[in-house]
Amino acid sequence: MNDGDPRTDAELLGATPKEIEAFGVFYRRHVEWVLGFLGRQLRDPERAADLTAEVFAAALLSAQRYQPARGEPQSWLYGIVQNKLASAGRRGAVERRARRRLGMGAVEVTAEDAQLIEALADRVDGRAAMDMLADLPEDQREAVKARVLEDRDYPEIATALAISPVTARKRVSRGLATLRARMQETEEEQP
Repeated sequence: MNDGDPRTDAELLGATPKEIEAFGVFYRRHVEWVLGFLGRQLRDPERAADLTAEVFAAALLSAQRYQPARGEPQSWLYGIVQNKLASAGRRGAVERRARRRLGMGAVEVTAEDAQLIEALADRVDGRAAMDMLADLPEDQREAVKARVLEDRDYPEIATALAISPVTARKRVSRGLATLRARMQETEEEQP
């Protein structure tokens, strides 16, 4: 607890509704533990980071309901972690079953895909990238922007676009494939 704040975790949670920085101290004390735990459970750094954010958002929203008599703050936080982990597992299972039924594999935005977008953005002050992105069909353009530029996850994209997560994945995949092909064409045209 070398964060300079002498308050206990229980005191920090109690102060959170009136003093948001109290939650900031609580967050800094526990974020490495939560991220490490989720990283070991999920074996996927991106998902672990996303779920860690969800855990602390839920903890912040429910901090005023924490009751010291019912257990230590770390146990309370661990309960939130377990709930979020179980919820993520259920969402993932539903998504995997839907992909199997449709005969689809998982579509992930790779580091190469992100580099592609960045490379496009670096050209001609980003105009080439925006032009290529603008040339995509609207459904693909919105899905690619949400996933790659805004770093949103597939369920979130699906909700925003009023489609299924599977459809969101398809749109991102198709859009990225089109951008890759157009980028290769442009590179081949250059001397």
